[in-house]
Amino acid sequence: MAAKPGMDIKLDNVAKRYRFEWIFRNISYEFKPDSSYAILGPNGAGKSTFLKILSGHLSPSKGTITFSKNGSIIEKDLIYRQVSYAAPYIDLIEELTLVEAIEFHKRFKPFRDNLQSQDLEDLLQFSKSSHKEVKYFSSGMKQRLKLILSICSDSDILLLDEPTTNLDKQGINWYLDLINKFGQDRLLIIASNVEVDYGFCENQLNIQDFKTT
Repeated sequence: MAAKPGMDIKLDNVAKRYRFEWIFRNISYEFKPDSSYAILGPNGAGKSTFLKILSGHLSPSKGTITFSKNGSIIEKDLIYRQVSYAAPYIDLIEELTLVEAIEFHKRFKPFRDNLQSQDLEDLLQFSKSSHKEVKYFSSGMKQRLKLILSICSDSDILLLDEPTTNLDKQGINWYLDLINKFGQDRLLIIASNVEVDYGFCENQLNIQDFKTT
């Protein structure tokens, strides 16, 4: 069967070390196009570090990682064009209003399905916050904004780290609905140890399996 078109990530004996400690070692794995993956492991296991390597923000200490699209290799310094990424440690520009934040993001990465700024505002359900600065948002509102900017971006790779952080039950249902609507037809990778974050993923990779004694 022919491979699906889209982004492919191949890891060959990838390892990461901080000082004298190996976070993980000898990961050889292929993330295939239009598939969903859960990166599992307890807190501190290295899930976020692994996601940063997949995003191109970190380089492995050993091994190689290859990004390709429709069979053509993509240079590492161009990977950012293919990736959208949301995580608790990625900050928003808090001096911008909601409208400004959406428009600013759109300048660098357009939204999929021809979504416009007003569409994202409607999806966020922040009816009275269009002109409120992000710094005045609650933690749950900030998380929703991070998620919608990443999930609705027109990117082939979607990386989410602990996506339901700071979300209440309503917010979690909102996240799941957003993924169902806009998380398809791309390579989706979610790092978490909370099942509701990744329960719909087709594949799982546990970082603990690549620890050294």
